[in-house]
Amino acid sequence: MEITSSTNTINITGNIKSISNFSEIKNLVDGVITQHKSITINLIDSLSITSSVIGYFNKLILKDNINIEMRVGNEQLMHLLSDLNLASTFKARKV
Repeated sequence: MEITSSTNTINITGNIKSISNFSEIKNLVDGVITQHKSITINLIDSLSITSSVIGYFNKLILKDNINIEMRVGNEQLMHLLSDLNLASTFKARKV
């Protein structure tokens, strides 16, 4: 997995699958949200997303009032988010 950011946009390529991936995402997002209360997360080609990342994004939205818009490149991940009833929470859409 690789993660980059530009202003309030975070780009994640590769599969999100480990605790170290979660740590990388959390550290980068924590830095971005100190300056921006609205962020866009581009999950370019990940097939899945770990429960720790889902929980972290939920916390940002529900507790910290961060607006997240998620752009999903993989159809399988989009179906997963829909099945978990998270597509609307994350404002996820297929790109």
